[in-house]
Amino acid sequence: MSNKEVAAPLLPATKRGLPPIICLTDREPVIPLADPPGVPDIGTTMAQFARSPVTAVLGPTNTGKTHLAVERMCAHSSGMMGFPLRLLAREVYDRVVAIKGADKVALVTGEEKIVPRQAQYFLCTAESMTLDRDFAFVALDEAQLGADPERGHIFTDRILRARGREETMILGSASVARVVKALVPDVEIIGRPRFSTLSYAGAKKLSRLPKRSAIVAFSAEEVYAVAEMLRRFRGGAAVVMGALSPRTRNAQVQMFLNGEVDYLVATDAIGMGLNLDVAHVAFASLRKFDGRRTRRLTVSEMAQIAGRAGRHHKDGTFGSLGHEDGDAAFTPEEIEAIEAHRFPPIDQLFWRDGTPRTDSIAHLIADLEEKPGRPELRAAPEAVDLAVLKRLADDPLVIERARGQRQVARLWAAASLPDFQKLGADHHARLVSSIWRFLSEESGHIPRDWFAGQVARLDSVQGDIDTISGRIAAARTWAYIAHRADWLAHPAEMAERTRALEEKLSDALHAALTQRFVDRRTSVLLRDIGQNASDLPVTVEPDGTVCVDGETIGRLDGFRFSVDPATRLADRKLLLAAADRRLGKVLRVKAEELVATPDADFALTDEAGQAPGIAWGDTPVATLLAGPTLLSPEIRPDRALLALGQDVQKQVVARLATWFDAQKQKHLLPLVKMSESAADPAVPPVVRAVFAQLADAGGIIARIDLDAALAHLDKDQRHLLRKAGIDIGVLDIYHPGLLKPGAARWRSALLAARIAKPCLPLPGPGLTLIPAGERPAQMGARVAGFRGFGDQMLRIDMAERMARAAHEAIAKNEPFMATSPQIVSLGLNEPAFLTLMRLAGFRPVEPVAPAPAPVAEPAEAVEGAEPVEAAAPEPAPVGANWAFRGRQKPRPDRQPHGGKPRAARPEAKGEGDRRPPRDRGPRPASSGSTPAPANNAFAGLAELLGRNG
Repeated sequence: MSNKEVAAPLLPATKRGLPPIICLTDREPVIPLADPPGVPDIGTTMAQFARSPVTAVLGPTNTGKTHLAVERMCAHSSGMMGFPLRLLAREVYDRVVAIKGADKVALVTGEEKIVPRQAQYFLCTAESMTLDRDFAFVALDEAQLGADPERGHIFTDRILRARGREETMILGSASVARVVKALVPDVEIIGRPRFSTLSYAGAKKLSRLPKRSAIVAFSAEEVYAVAEMLRRFRGGAAVVMGALSPRTRNAQVQMFLNGEVDYLVATDAIGMGLNLDVAHVAFASLRKFDGRRTRRLTVSEMAQIAGRAGRHHKDGTFGSLGHEDGDAAFTPEEIEAIEAHRFPPIDQLFWRDGTPRTDSIAHLIADLEEKPGRPELRAAPEAVDLAVLKRLADDPLVIERARGQRQVARLWAAASLPDFQKLGADHHARLVSSIWRFLSEESGHIPRDWFAGQVARLDSVQGDIDTISGRIAAARTWAYIAHRADWLAHPAEMAERTRALEEKLSDALHAALTQRFVDRRTSVLLRDIGQNASDLPVTVEPDGTVCVDGETIGRLDGFRFSVDPATRLADRKLLLAAADRRLGKVLRVKAEELVATPDADFALTDEAGQAPGIAWGDTPVATLLAGPTLLSPEIRPDRALLALGQDVQKQVVARLATWFDAQKQKHLLPLVKMSESAADPAVPPVVRAVFAQLADAGGIIARIDLDAALAHLDKDQRHLLRKAGIDIGVLDIYHPGLLKPGAARWRSALLAARIAKPCLPLPGPGLTLIPAGERPAQMGARVAGFRGFGDQMLRIDMAERMARAAHEAIAKNEPFMATSPQIVSLGLNEPAFLTLMRLAGFRPVEPVAPAPAPVAEPAEAVEGAEPVEAAAPEPAPVGANWAFRGRQKPRPDRQPHGGKPRAARPEAKGEGDRRPPRDRGPRPASSGSTPAPANNAFAGLAELLGRNG
């Protein structure tokens, strides 16, 4: 041991008659209480302290060591405590402020200094402890860290040199008792038992961890992975790492303490005395990288972390995460040692000269590399500050300027700048070199603009968690510099800037951590799972948003619940299950509203490509399926209604059936009457058969499909059809009332329901002529009452009107062509017009000389009666260019196209009827006469009709 390492003189112990013990917690008010159970009587404890001014209070976690030290410090006129973590120093600072007041308590860490003018009690990190100031009480927490290769020499130095004027306390594990006794011979060692029992609970899967558990991992990647899994299985977790700022750490821990999340994922930083209400500690791994290699945790390290489970007299448990076997599992020996708090003693602490000479760089380095002279001490590995100092010592500018004790001391202070970003000695040395250049110049201050620029470069909250964490680490570097009053011309201003920057970044990091690893919605649902619906508040906003305990889980459109679209795929099942459990009452109330709603609130849903159904407002509530008849479809409730009781479903179906009956009377009354007439015994059987076929076809049918039935009707029976409003056309038989838009929609929906197909696209209301379009559009138009004529489709009533107009023109001895006013106004093109005329039974003829007597117009043809046989055609009147030959029926004995009967030929595109027999050319004007030569116009027309079949 160096000759300079001599313990300071120790003064008599403090007086007796201290105030009562103060209970200090994170969440409870500070009130005087009696001695905590399990703590030695205050009189006995004071008697022990009176024997020696240096006391080592050693024992496992949860023995109240830190609580006792705070209590002792507050009983003195002044005091200082050193802690291993900035977070722990901040935690105790808040406790002491609650006791003594903010004006008497100081917080001193590398990056944060709160030092009121009248400060008497200092809470510091071990590195920031002031050893040249007189305090009545001094304490060092977690003294066993003297065996840590990276920071151990700091704690060893404080054990040897940090002394209070009246009382000194060394706190730590019992494993350090032997070496502390050897280094401080007059120390009084006091052991303290653990307040609660710590027991092994075995290995548990992540999905089976008990609530109030802390999962400890040893890398940021592992922390993030575990937190992500907990978000999926348990609604989220708070995240605590040593790299977090106190503001972020406190915000994360507060979520855990408030019960917003039931799990905490942390690094081994929680093992350093942080007070958390943890019932179980699960180790995600038992291996860590200590800066040099990846190794298995020592039993003492395991116990230090596992000891966070349990608080005061509340027992705790620990275990591993995963399976009972493998490298991540505890051995029986480790379990026994942790439960019994028996650990191998620490025989040596790391040491480095705490007061090196600064008269030259060579002496400074030599003292820092000096070997200890006692067996209880060993030389500390080369730390980052020493590695940086050696690199700077080779710089010519440093050699030139670092002369004299003041400059060497400033060089050593610059080299001692912590590497918060963990970038390594080489990279860190470049930053220190830049700072040293400013410090070694005449002013000795870092330029204000340069410093402000470095801080401003970090002023951004954009990026992911790692990016923001990196900015916070860099901000800590500038916060450390800002609190060196001799390095800046305006340290207070820069300290305020760095503080504001760190707070801003900390808030952003807390938000990023919460957004990524906490799903409060899932947490709420999991926390209340299994409870009765009445135990969990469920609200449905006016816009349909469903909230459970204030958290949105989706939307309720009528009876159909849809998960919030922002929900992750893995959480959809959970939200759907929650909706099934919680929305029962809400859906029953909505069902009652549906039953009482007026007819105007219901509507037919017949979008093209969708199954026909019934909607309540904008919400589908039922689907139409095939029933016994076209007008009696099955009304099947929406699947969301199936979760309700059978009585509710029956009421809903009955209400929808009532509305459907009203719609039939409104839009499909002609079809309803056809169905009734088909079953009326008073109607002749042959007429009933026609009504039945019409009703089954939806009230519109091609004339050719009813030719056989019409052939059996006499004049009176035909009159019954016309009296019922049936229009017997030359091409189609229909009721004009069923061509209205409303009727067309319902007929299309009912026909689609009967064949279990989606609805077809229908022409717009009021249209009479449309392009043929694609096949689905043609099919929809045919259902709506259109017939195809080439590349155009004409509504069937207009087609019949054009046929009648042709008869009238022939009767008046007038030409009827594509350029006629009726055709032009309709918009029918010439190929479509020719197709219409041919299908209507007209054939082009040449004009002939006037006949002796005019030929009377066949009444049946004008009225669309059955076709007339053309065995002896009548000559056309003078000036007419068409003759009505009648729509010819297909003959079964004629089998063109490979022997197939003509009736089996496919329909012409857009026509919907079988093609009539091909006209073999112009027919003679009169029977027995020789056909006159055709002029070019009629020859071309006949040829065109012949090609078109």
